[in-house]
Amino acid sequence: MTVERTLRLIAGAFVLASLALGYWVSPYWYLFTAFVGLNLFQSGFTNWCPMMTFLRKLGVGR
Repeated sequence: MTVERTLRLIAGAFVLASLALGYWVSPYWYLFTAFVGLNLFQSGFTNWCPMMTFLRKLGVGR
């Protein structure tokens, strides 16, 4: 599996989990959803994402 595909899977899981936590636990979890979205937005412009660096160090996509 490629780094990009793994990144999309992780981002989707984070968004879904934080939405569920925001609904059932505390609305403050929606801030995590906003953080993930903002990070994806900036990575679209800069082509750099901290999670991609982390995944590459773990050896994903080799």
